[in-house]
Amino acid sequence: MIRLRSKKLFKRSSSKAGGSNGGCSRNGDIQWELRPGGMLVQKRECGEGADEVITVRISTGSSWHEISIGATATFGELKTVVGMVTGLEPREQRLLFKGKEREDGDHLHMVGVRDKDKVLVLEDPAIKERKLMMMAMAERQVMSSPRHTIIEV
Repeated sequence: MIRLRSKKLFKRSSSKAGGSNGGCSRNGDIQWELRPGGMLVQKRECGEGADEVITVRISTGSSWHEISIGATATFGELKTVVGMVTGLEPREQRLLFKGKEREDGDHLHMVGVRDKDKVLVLEDPAIKERKLMMMAMAERQVMSSPRHTIIEV
């Protein structure tokens, strides 16, 4: 963490002068943090959302679920939680937010996901097709086995 000392440009004439810090004392020090996107910003204080938990509505087409997750989580972490709820593995999912597919490394707050926003979950068509082919092959193997013909007779 980087700490820089700031200079006060103006002195307040009254101790009751309204401030935008919500009653938190800053002691003249500014604390800086490095965001996941690489941007250096002033650190949030007094619970301005640093540990904020948001509720995301997940739509899977025919049903929807509400999932609570940290605002600074990634879409990869969201896929893991969605996998627990829907039964789809994270590698089988495609997450769409505002009409665009999001990568696993994208952070929710950096993309603009807020509380009660909707994220669409689609099953990856390539993996879905592969699953159907595997099921058809397994069914053919069962039908062609010798004991199956004996049972039928």
